[in-house]
Amino acid sequence: MSYLQIEKADKVATVRLNRPDKHNAFDEHLIAELTQAFRDVASDASVRVVVLAANGPSFSAGADLDWMKRMSAMGRAENERDALALADLMEAIDRCPKPVVAIVQGAAFGGGVGLVACCDIAIASTRASFSLSEVRLGLIPAVISPYVAAAIGPRACRRYFLTAERFDAETAERLGLVHRVMEPEALGTAYDEIVAHLLKSGPNALAAAKDLIQRVAFAPMNDDLRRDTASRIADARASAEGKEGIVAFLEKRKPNWS
Repeated sequence: MSYLQIEKADKVATVRLNRPDKHNAFDEHLIAELTQAFRDVASDASVRVVVLAANGPSFSAGADLDWMKRMSAMGRAENERDALALADLMEAIDRCPKPVVAIVQGAAFGGGVGLVACCDIAIASTRASFSLSEVRLGLIPAVISPYVAAAIGPRACRRYFLTAERFDAETAERLGLVHRVMEPEALGTAYDEIVAHLLKSGPNALAAAKDLIQRVAFAPMNDDLRRDTASRIADARASAEGKEGIVAFLEKRKPNWS
């Protein structure tokens, strides 16, 4: 049985967590399936935008309790291999060359917060709630921490990693974890607006822009960075997509990718 539903339509791939009875909690099978799904859409030329969503009342409750019980009985080496599989999943989402949009309709706890932080854009329902709950179990949010810290900053991490308290969607927006908070019935409209914006952009430019963020975020401003950014825009200007975009703008028409 698959733990995912994957739909493709109009250049958009929707990857939907489908363990509603378990609140879309992770185990080794869901992690493997979701990693492969993101690797597949990354290489699928027909896909321009990826949406990560979930069935049921919860977005993701984090780690599955049965999975955690199994892993607690394993040794350190087995636990490290298992954690690296989760790290591979987070990297597959974070480094996907297509824009990834999270639709957070309900609770996102533990690793579920990591999923949201790895996405480029996150839209949350007013019913959504969040918690970095690992310390309540004597654990730490280690694998997801680089992505969460990049999203909300170290100061907020000092509070929420340590207290494990729940916070609402409005707080998540203020912290930078999500970009928009909507009433549940308006999530579809917000999704349509974001996807429409993304589909207007050059697909190669979107991938290059994502890679640019990885390069410049927190990098010191020095000659290497100056030359690298100059090289990147030169590549974009000289590319077929870049030339088409400029000509289309000057001719007041839609570019050929739109």
